[in-house]
Amino acid sequence: MWNGEAMIPARPQAAAKVFETGRRYWLVEASERSWISHEHQFAWLAEAWNNLPEALMDTFPTPEHLRKAALIATGWHREQIIDAGNRAAAHRVAAYARGADEFVHVVTRGPTVIVRRARSQRTRGPDRMDNAEFQKSKDDILGWISTLIGVAPERLRGAA
Repeated sequence: MWNGEAMIPARPQAAAKVFETGRRYWLVEASERSWISHEHQFAWLAEAWNNLPEALMDTFPTPEHLRKAALIATGWHREQIIDAGNRAAAHRVAAYARGADEFVHVVTRGPTVIVRRARSQRTRGPDRMDNAEFQKSKDDILGWISTLIGVAPERLRGAA
């Protein structure tokens, strides 16, 4: 806890066993989240990916491609709208955006390029998801992926 002058450990006795007095440590802000829930998502996601219909395997070559596409499709993304000036320039900008990030979703509309990048589900950093956001995104992508592969969400959730 920040007291206005210094960070104070929530459990001083436990901190005294781990940290050396006088040594400097980096602080990283992190969202509290159940690692069990986090790992559960990746388990059912792997199971869903392993059971993708053959027609979708090229679209989602890895579980990460599937997860990021699901995040974008369910609104868990950051969007950038770029006015490239004309249609030809928009296609060049779109090609660049696709080459810079293999998970990005890019749409061109005339001279405009819309770039959508999946939000990270990480627990640390400036764009981290808190526990409520993570749980909502997890439920949203579970529903989207369940529909995609034709399996009830409860069945997919229980497959992990």
